[in-house]
Parts: sequence; C-alpha cells; structure tokens
Amino acid sequence: MTDQADQAQPAGRRPAGRARPAPWTPPRLGPLREIFSGPRRRLRRLGALGEPPATSRQGHGDGGVPYEGDPVPGDPAPCDPASVDPPVATAGRGPLRLTPRAPARQPQEAPPGPKPGEGRPPRPPGPGLAAPRPRGELRTWPRSFAHRLTSPLPGVRAVARMAREGRLRPPVEALRQIPELPFEPGPQPVVGPGDTAVTWAGHASCVLRTGGLTVLTDPVWSRRILGTPARVTPVGVRWEDLPPVDAVVISHNHYDHLDAPTLRRLPRDTPLFVPAGLAAWCRARRFTDVTELDWWEAAELPGPEGPVRFDFVPAHHWSKRTLTDTCRSLWGGWVITAPGGGRTYFAGDTGYGHWFREIGRGYPDIDLALLPIGAYDPRWMLRPVHTDPEEAVRAFGDLGARTMMPMHWSTFLLSAEPPLQPLLRVRAAWEAAGLPREALWDLPVGGSRVLDRDD
Repeated sequence: MTDQADQAQPAGRRPAGRARPAPWTPPRLGPLREIFSGPRRRLRRLGALGEPPATSRQGHGDGGVPYEGDPVPGDPAPCDPASVDPPVATAGRGPLRLTPRAPARQPQEAPPGPKPGEGRPPRPPGPGLAAPRPRGELRTWPRSFAHRLTSPLPGVRAVARMAREGRLRPPVEALRQIPELPFEPGPQPVVGPGDTAVTWAGHASCVLRTGGLTVLTDPVWSRRILGTPARVTPVGVRWEDLPPVDAVVISHNHYDHLDAPTLRRLPRDTPLFVPAGLAAWCRARRFTDVTELDWWEAAELPGPEGPVRFDFVPAHHWSKRTLTDTCRSLWGGWVITAPGGGRTYFAGDTGYGHWFREIGRGYPDIDLALLPIGAYDPRWMLRPVHTDPEEAVRAFGDLGARTMMPMHWSTFLLSAEPPLQPLLRVRAAWEAAGLPREALWDLPVGGSRVLDRDD
C-alpha cells in the first residue's frame, strides 16, 4: 500500500526529500538455513566439492606449519586482482584505449588466525610426531569447521525422503532381537605393567586401562539421550564399580557421545581432552583441566608408568548440538599411547574414507582399534558419517592394527538396521577377509579383554 502523501502526488512523482522505500526482501531462514544448507553452501563456496583454495592458513590451530603454497612471512605477496584498481580510459589517436592503473598499495596484513571457512585440513604427522601442547591452554578457533567436512551434510530433500520412507528406526518385527543382544557385565580386569585392558560399557563408552591410567571414552551412563529412545541394554559397568577416572576423551559433541549428566558425576578437576572449539562448553560446567586440540595435535598426562600421550586425529563426521552451532566445533578420534609404546585407537563416530590410511601411516603399530559398526541404515543417508560392519573391517586393515573391538551398536537404536545385524555382519566380514578370529574382540556389553603386548 502507498501512504497518503504518495496518493496526493501526480503519477510518477514523489514528495521532495522523501526516499523511495526499499524493495521487500524475504525473511532470513535463521536456524533452518544453518541446519540444512549452511555447511553445503560453505563447501560449495570453498571448493570442497571442486578445487581447494590455493593458499590457506586454516587447520593449523594457532601454531602449525604452513602448507606448500602458503604465503611465507617476509615474501612479497602475490598480485591479487582484487587489489588492483580497474583500468582507466584514456583518449588519444585511434580508438579508445584502456591503460591499467598502477597497483595500489598492498593492504596491511590481516590479524593472525584463519577466517571461518577458509583452508584445508592439517596434514598428518611425518616421521616424527608433533610436540605435545600444554594442557589447559586457552586457544582461539575459527567460527566454523564446515570446511573439514568430507561430504556435504544432508539437506531438506534428504530429511524429507527419510521421513517419507519411515526408516528412522528398525521395523517392529526386528525389535524381537533386543533380548538376544549380548550383555554380560563382569568385574574390572587386573592389568599388569605394559598391559592394556578395555571394558565395553555400551555404545562408544569404554573403560580403557593403559599406562597405569583409567580413561573413559565418550562416557554416556544416562538411560536416555535427547531425541533417541531409551537404551535397549543397561550400562555394562556400574558407576560405583569404576576405578578412579584419570582422564576423559570426547570425540565430538553429539548427544550420544557428549552426555552432560554423565560428566556431572565426575570431579571438576578431571582432565578432559576434547576437540577444538569444545573447551568453552566444558569450562562453562566448571571443569578446570580442559585441553582442546586440532587434528594431528597431542597432549600428555603424567601416569605411574610415565607420560601417556593423547593424539587427536581426523574422522569422517560432523558436529552439532543446538539449532545454530552446526560444525562450530571439531570432530575426530583419539590415539592413546602408553609409555611402553602400546597404542589404542578410539575412532569415535566416523564414516569410511581416506583418513584411516593416513592414521595408520602416522601412528604405526596400533595394538587395539575401537571401531564403530552400527547406525548405518539407510546407507544413502548415513554412509558419509557411519561405517557399516564391512567398512569397519576394511578400516581395520587400513590402520594396520593388531586387534579390533566393535562398538557403537547394541545400546541406542539410532537407525533402521535390526539390532543384531551389526554383530552378524562384522563376524561374516571378518571371516571373509581371512583375519584371525582371536583378533576380533566382539565383546558383549559389560565384557572386558586384556591385551598383553608381550604375546
């Protein structure tokens, strides 16, 4: 509608001094845009679906080594077309000619640190591992880690297809398998010097004993998590039966891996090792010893047998906890190395891809690999972020590990495969690969195994 002053004027004329109203623009989508299309647009803009940027400072945390092709301090900056003024038309004989202007002064160097959405992931370690970073240091990170995504996140069409097909949970007839899920809780094993022991508490939660320390991986002792039906098997280890917890490693911030009610049970001075961008969440809950790391970075924790090393390594996954924080923190797995050299790889949550080979090259002689085998159906939706049993066996080969313990199944029904199917398929894939049966630790929930490196 036009106002009264406009109606009083002749057609095509407006009152003097009055600006023409701005054209109507559609409202911003806000959180919905962030959920469904933000990371996809960033990937397309950054060339993650095509060519990567030519130069980058992203991915080094706040003190990494530049990649090949990155600008070196002190070298003249390459000519940037955006920094040169447009040509000027000059008159003379003949037709009009364009004479380029002299290049403008180079702008001052931007403040240190990457801009959100720029750059490539860090490279894997070379022959020597990175020096450990100080524990508990305060660090700054980019606003988004969406450029680290291996695949674009599902959009609105994928979510609509999932709802249309109704493949969010197993079919009703498959739920009859729930009583058959393996559940055999037992006492914590006795661990000698140089030994590594693991107890599966359920899902991605393990009690790892190595280097004289007790480490919890993605501890979830809650009966129910947000947006998911209650556990189908109890926790394999009662909280009261846990030995003193020396450290906790977190793979990413999804609710089935970062459980606030479980963390509240821990003393606030418990050392937490978390992905980049997640320390603020932990410190807001009064944890005082929080170390956040970028991919291929490490920190150490003193133990009775010497320092235990925690290396944060890449994964094919993503992060999200609220409507507006998609990929605002990093995701990955952990390589935990005991003083005697025993290595355990905890994959967290991941799809299959090239990172397994890179991890195997960067950290040879992995003794125990904790690999996810569940939450994979339908594959068209979940392949980029969750390995199925056959892919987990393939990842085990890429890692060059000695033994494998399947996890991330038999606890929460997160997808449409029947509850027992992951176990049956991983056993079949293991046999088809010709791997020794004793190297597959297909533990029941609550079960334990001890790895003696002298065997």
